Amino acid sequence: MSAIIIVLIILVVLVFIALIKTIQVIPQASAAIVERFGRYTRTLNAGLNIVVPFIDSIRNRIDLREQVVPFPPQPVITQDNLVVNIDTVIYYQVTDARAATYEVASYIQAIEQLTVTTLRNIIGGMDLERTLTSREEINAALRGVLDEATGKWGIRVNRVELKAIEPPTSIQDSMEKQMRADRDKRAAILTAEGIRQSQILTAEGEKQSAILRAEGEAKAAALRAEGEAQAIRTVFESIHAGDADQKLLAYQYLQMLPKIAEGDANKLWIVPSEIGDALKGLSGAMGNFGPMAGAPTPAAPAKERREQPNID
Repeated sequence: MSAIIIVLIILVVLVFIALIKTIQVIPQASAAIVERFGRYTRTLNAGLNIVVPFIDSIRNRIDLREQVVPFPPQPVITQDNLVVNIDTVIYYQVTDARAATYEVASYIQAIEQLTVTTLRNIIGGMDLERTLTSREEINAALRGVLDEATGKWGIRVNRVELKAIEPPTSIQDSMEKQMRADRDKRAAILTAEGIRQSQILTAEGEKQSAILRAEGEAKAAALRAEGEAQAIRTVFESIHAGDADQKLLAYQYLQMLPKIAEGDANKLWIVPSEIGDALKGLSGAMGNFGPMAGAPTPAAPAKERREQPNID
């Protein structure tokens, strides 16, 4: 009785194992290669799949999503015999699981070696300056060669990127010095241009200021002259309107003489020549009014005597 139970247990275990091997669940964006007695039979896609247990076997499970593979720096010689280290990144995707399994032993290693050889061919035809400034060109050329070569392996290369291009240390120092010299040169040019522009603006400002100042002085002088002319005309019109005679003018002239002599700085007083005429006019006016009471009679001026020389 115990032997029958053991046999039943063994049969249950075998059935369970058979069921496990019969039902294959493939995740999304994945594929599985099925071989029957070592020969390719079919490719299992995502979902629930049924295989023959103990006859069919899963050879390989392949991820169909886009993969990113960075490759280590590779030394490459440029056209001008300089060694540069280039880091590359490959974006690829498996499009045919069967070809990726049977057409190449290791498609990752094959892509890496193909990338290195292609990169050396491309960089070998460029000098260092062109290599540093032509990343897009290098990426496009490298992607074209890789995509064409990996097509038969069931691989599609979507993008190729150069992460870094590192020239030798001596070349980097020289480039840094050159860049520093270029920056200093541009800074000096900009500084000189700024000084020149500042001087031009300053000169223009001084010119405009001088023009405006001269125009202001000319207008002020014209206004002063106009004011003086108006004052003279007003005085002249007032005098003519008042019908002033020679006697009044002489009297006014004599009243202005003390004001001319006022001030501590006047050490020398020059009597104008017109004072005699003013005195004559004033004396004539006083003579017409007659001698005032109590006023002394002016003495007659003595006649000037001239001695004649005695000629014997």
